[in-house]
Formats: sequence, structure tokens, C-alpha cells
Amino acid sequence: MDVTAIKKEVIAVLYGGNSAEREVSLNSGKAIAQGLEQAGFNVVLIDTKETPLAELVAKNIKHAFIALHGRGGEDGCLQGALEYLGITYTGSNVLGSALSMDKVRSKQIFKACNIPTAAFAVVSKKEFAKLDVEKQLNDLGGKVMVKPAHEGSSIGMAMADTPEKLHNALIEALGFDCDVLVEAWIDGPEYTIAILGDEALPAIHMETPREFYDYEAKYQSNSTQYHCPCGLPENEEEKIKALSLQAFKATGASSWGRVDLMQDSKGNWQILEVNTVPGMTQTSLVPKAAKVHGLTFSELVERIVLLSL
Repeated sequence: MDVTAIKKEVIAVLYGGNSAEREVSLNSGKAIAQGLEQAGFNVVLIDTKETPLAELVAKNIKHAFIALHGRGGEDGCLQGALEYLGITYTGSNVLGSALSMDKVRSKQIFKACNIPTAAFAVVSKKEFAKLDVEKQLNDLGGKVMVKPAHEGSSIGMAMADTPEKLHNALIEALGFDCDVLVEAWIDGPEYTIAILGDEALPAIHMETPREFYDYEAKYQSNSTQYHCPCGLPENEEEKIKALSLQAFKATGASSWGRVDLMQDSKGNWQILEVNTVPGMTQTSLVPKAAKVHGLTFSELVERIVLLSL
């Protein structure tokens, strides 16, 4: 189906939802809808917290732009439901969404595919009571990042460099998830690569005075700096673009998304994660990279529709 045919039909922007990232999703959905309208699409905004998916069928909606971040929208659940209903959608399929969203499974895939990623361990609720926290910390170098396995936007994440801090961070993270990723601390700069189809867009270097690029640094702080061009030598930027595409494909992700990575103190690159429905406000990372690449926001969302549908 070409873009002219799609523009004649209604495309639903699915946003909001029930996840911990609801507020971010509401902003992304509104921006995407505005961009699609500017590109000439016939758009309807649908908050999945308020509207059952069955209403999409009742309204004869055949296409959906997924703007739901986190659980229920980014983890394969919504993708499977839309496939069952016969509605085409943007972004990765069920498997690619599920594997990319699961920080533990995606780390295991990176390791199996010889994609560089920091050393890690997995702690479950069942194992927590018997866990030797001090040994776990020492095994991973004495300083770690604790991450719930299925949350995004740095929700539930914390740094720990003492047994007490690790114990408390695990309790906090296990409040969000049954499995928690404990990752060796990477002491170096963080970058992100936006992916459009088989193409990696210009890298962005994020800088924050905070201890790490957390929820506040992403959405609430005025002190976070974004550098695009990222300042790396051309050959080094091409290297991380290729590495990011490799990680993106390894988890089964497709169409569009974003890959986050860091450079450790020895100069080695370490993949952090793959995001299949990254933030899409006018100031989010993917639109920033697209702008440097020569795409306006409306051109970006139109490209995503064409790549996906």
C-alpha cells in the first residue's frame, strides 16, 4: 500500500495507556498526531486506557501508529492484539517488541551474538531473600546499575556501590518487576542511535550533571545537554551505527526505534538496550537525530508509517 492510499483511510494514534510511562506517551501521541495531520493523514487519537481495542474494529480503523511506551504497548501485547484484529501497526512485530522490552532477554541475546554489553546478573523475587548482596556487588566490580526488567524511561533504576544501597535498590526495583537486571557500572559517556528501516541516523551524545541519565534528566531537567553531531570521529560514529543496527536486528526489532549505548573507561562500546517505541515529542531523541539527518518531524512520522505499513 502506498502513502496516498493510506492517507485516504483513518490512522489511529494509540497513546496513553496504563503503564508507568503514561505521561510520556500522552505527549508523544499528541506530537505524532499533529505531525501526521501536517503530512496529510486522516488521524484519530485514541487513549487505550479509556477505549477498548474492539472499538477500532467498530470504527473500521485499519491502521494504527503505536505511541504507547512501556508495558502493554511496547512489549508485544498490543502488537499481538492488533494482529488478531487485522489492524496494521507501526514498529516491531510481537517477538521483536517482546524481546527488546525485556532487558534480561535482550542482554542474553547480545551476549549470545557476541555484541558487546556490560557484565550482568539477574535477581528474581524468589531468589532475593537468599541473595548474598555483598558477593553480588563484588562479582560485578563493586558498583552496579539496578534495572527492572520490563520498565522504560529509567523507571525504578538506581546506582549501588555498597551492599546496603544494592539491597535497597533491589527492593525498589522488585516493586516494579519480578526480575531485576544488575549490571556492572559503565563509567563513560552515553550515546543513542535512532534507527529508520535499515539506516542508522546521526548519533546523539547525552550529557547530564546527574549521576546517570535518569527519568529527571530525560524529562524534567534543564541541565541535560544533547550533542548532535555527537563529536566523535567519523569512523568511530560509523562503528557505533553499525553496532547499533546489529543489536537492533538481533532482538528482532524492525521499522524504527532507538539503540542506547555507552563507552566504558577503556574506550570499549557497550550496548545498553533497544527501544522499539521511543519518545516522540518534538524534543525527543529520535526527532533530534532526524532533524540533523534532514527530516522534519512530519516527514519523520510519515517515513515511519511507510516503513511499517
